[in-house]
Amino acid sequence: MAPIVVAVVFGARGNVARHVADGLLAAGEQVRAVSRTSSSGSTPGWEAVAADLDRPETLPAALDGADKMFLYGMLDPQKPYDIEKVAAAATAAGIRQVVLLSSVSVVNHDADHPVPRLNRTIEQVIQRSGMDWTFVRPGTFAINTRTWWAESIRTDNVVRLPYPLAQSAPVHEKDIAALAVTALTEPGHSHQAYTIYGAQSLTLQRQVEYIGEALGRRIRVEHVSDEQARVDIGRTMHPVVAEAIVSQWAAADGVPALTSVIAEKITGTPAHTYAQWAVDHADDFR
Repeated sequence: MAPIVVAVVFGARGNVARHVADGLLAAGEQVRAVSRTSSSGSTPGWEAVAADLDRPETLPAALDGADKMFLYGMLDPQKPYDIEKVAAAATAAGIRQVVLLSSVSVVNHDADHPVPRLNRTIEQVIQRSGMDWTFVRPGTFAINTRTWWAESIRTDNVVRLPYPLAQSAPVHEKDIAALAVTALTEPGHSHQAYTIYGAQSLTLQRQVEYIGEALGRRIRVEHVSDEQARVDIGRTMHPVVAEAIVSQWAAADGVPALTSVIAEKITGTPAHTYAQWAVDHADDFR
């Protein structure tokens, strides 16, 4: 009888990780879903465990007896976890394989910017750890548009943009998760770094239109200054990140974005479109 393989999923309530946990469960893996606080209504089939990457003393119990893990990279430049201690806890527990949700910024951005710098550090520590690793490096998350625009759509039926014709290729969180699940459950992905963009380059204005189509109404687009956009985004994201986003939009004004088919190539399933994402998340904007 084959030994039971336990897969630990950190941040299991997160936008990507919850789909990773579901995908692993569907693939027949035993899933240990880790979040900062215990969950009373955990998903059937998950073993829900409370642990915190910021508190390394909580990690041994979460990792005990596990073989593989899904780990997220830097989420907040003001709150980076200690990757050296996390990696040490993982190797001490016998974790042999890790899939890291990193960021395309590690290869696309200024080395002095905190986001790529911290994610690059996390990648380097994992590479030195002795674990088999796979890095998933998404570009623009489709779900960021919910963070940026949901409140103004719900309250004023408007999206305020400095560059409506800036283009991006938003990637659905389900495609990111599917890529991670494939890397954790199928051979051939050790020591690979996958950059994943959406399959379509779309203007920000077209993305707003897709949300409107999902809602069954037209959403107004209002032009604002760069400064106002930074203030608006800064209400839900760190100011350093807000600055980077507005700068990216300025550089992408009228410029087709990079796209990719890596999700379909690796998973065998066509990538989700942004229009599909908008339908999936329509209730978030109502």
